[in-house]
Amino acid sequence: MPTRLRTLDAVIIGAGVVGAACAYFAGRAGLSVAVVDRGAVAGGTTGAGEGNLLVSDKEPGPELDLALLSVRLWGELAAVLPRDMEYETKGGLVVAPDTATLTALRAYAASQRAVGVEAAEIPADTLRTLEPHLADGLAGGFHYPQDAQIQPARAAARLLAASGASVHLGEEVTAILRTPSGAVRGVRTARRELAAPAVVNAAGTWGGAVAALAGTDLPVLPRRGFVLVTEPLPRVVRHKVYAADYIADVASGSAALQSSAVVEGTPAGPVLIGATRERVGFDRSLSVEALRRLASQAEALFPVLADVRVLRAYHGFRPYLPDHLPAIGPDPRVPGLHHACGHEGAGIGLAPATGLLVAAALTGETPATDPTPFRPERFTHDPPPAAHPAPDTASGPRETAP
Repeated sequence: MPTRLRTLDAVIIGAGVVGAACAYFAGRAGLSVAVVDRGAVAGGTTGAGEGNLLVSDKEPGPELDLALLSVRLWGELAAVLPRDMEYETKGGLVVAPDTATLTALRAYAASQRAVGVEAAEIPADTLRTLEPHLADGLAGGFHYPQDAQIQPARAAARLLAASGASVHLGEEVTAILRTPSGAVRGVRTARRELAAPAVVNAAGTWGGAVAALAGTDLPVLPRRGFVLVTEPLPRVVRHKVYAADYIADVASGSAALQSSAVVEGTPAGPVLIGATRERVGFDRSLSVEALRRLASQAEALFPVLADVRVLRAYHGFRPYLPDHLPAIGPDPRVPGLHHACGHEGAGIGLAPATGLLVAAALTGETPATDPTPFRPERFTHDPPPAAHPAPDTASGPRETAP
């Protein structure tokens, strides 16, 4: 028989960086919160992330607004949380292989600067002042000093520890409990019931399955990505460096394999090489073609990597929504249900702003940025579903790691 605990203000499903950020800002707003995860802290998509905190890859619009807010918040969090999160304001460098791409990149950067992004054009003959080991023949690039890096699993753990939330790991939510009128009243696991008038779906790639538990739908799909990790090196890559075609890959809705090298050094020495994207469901098999492409593209950017050993590769599943924007905020179809998922590859970077928006929705405070573009119900024009009890068990995949 599940143990009943005191009534909380909110239960957050998911102990990744987004769920941890929701817990942190909810706790800072004075709310009593519990976090539940069927795995470990950062055991899903967060643990398979590179830790990108990017504004450079986002065009003007709601996601960039969220990213600019998050960049500021990450800086504030880094000042008060433990330094082992490896927060680095290293900046990003986007390079163009030819003059046509550079011209397009110039227009793109100008549109970003108009809304607060810092971007400086770097001529071809001075690229190596920023990155001495870059390949010859590049047409130029743009430096984005606001881009940063963090160790995502540690960031999630530190946010969660500072939140004041009670944390229940290794406990799958089997039901979202609802009142006879259909409003949320808590969650059930095999070990306990947690009573709360609000439940936050921060389950990342598995956000659709959690939405189904509440009797609604959210079209979250997994988008698989691989990362290569080299042997430890001296700091041969100083910034986060990627080719301009990465921006197009991020915005693409294609299900096919896409790859564009994102290369960066880390404080510990290994170089991280991403990123691929493909929609293959929850297929966890190794893709030799994806790894081959990453290695080849990284070597094209940094020939010095040609003889460097790759120690390992890992992969995870990005939570993909059809319009490439996350679902953040209350779901009017199920009173008391809130969503904070579907960030695709930007969840680590967007986590603080997401947590701040969720906390504002929970407390009724004015949000720091307009949440309207992220409203969860935007994918359907159907009337809200009739109230009915949630199922006892989750449908969909049972993954505890990415």
